[in-house]
Amino acid sequence: MRDLFEIFATFFRIGVFTFGGGFAMIPLIQDAIIKRKRWIDEDTFTELLIIAQSSPGPIAINTAVFVGYKRRGTAGAFAAALGTIIPSLVIILIIAIYFATIRQNVYIDSAFKGMRPAVVALIVGPILSLSRNIATINIIIALIVGLAIWYWGFSPVWVLIAGAAVGLAITAINSRKAKN
Repeated sequence: MRDLFEIFATFFRIGVFTFGGGFAMIPLIQDAIIKRKRWIDEDTFTELLIIAQSSPGPIAINTAVFVGYKRRGTAGAFAAALGTIIPSLVIILIIAIYFATIRQNVYIDSAFKGMRPAVVALIVGPILSLSRNIATINIIIALIVGLAIWYWGFSPVWVLIAGAAVGLAITAINSRKAKN
């Protein structure tokens, strides 16, 4: 039971102190579960991110669920999901209640404008951190794919399918070479 509370509390803290959506939560999750808690290693985290990004739903919740499941099974997944969801739910409810009165507040508007660069940095941080262990050719491919999605409007779904197909083809070719 203590482990479940620790999982819940870890993801609750991350949820309370994160602005900017799921991708902004990734560096906080990474710091908490790899560096501070040592629940998983960086390679496992990278794999979890790939699965979380490929699965339907918000990446932060998917990542939390996978970490919780890896740690304590279904109960851990549930504790991590609740810890991630509850802070956002409460904050959104409070904003919804007071939105009409704070909508035009210059200080609130200024605070959100000031947070934008920090949110971008929170998203770029894990990208740089995770790219340390990636071969240069894969970084180049990632940049080209990112440009294709952003500039030319390629669908991320088709990009993921194409990436999976290329990975399967490379594995098939390598396994045939190994047999010969």
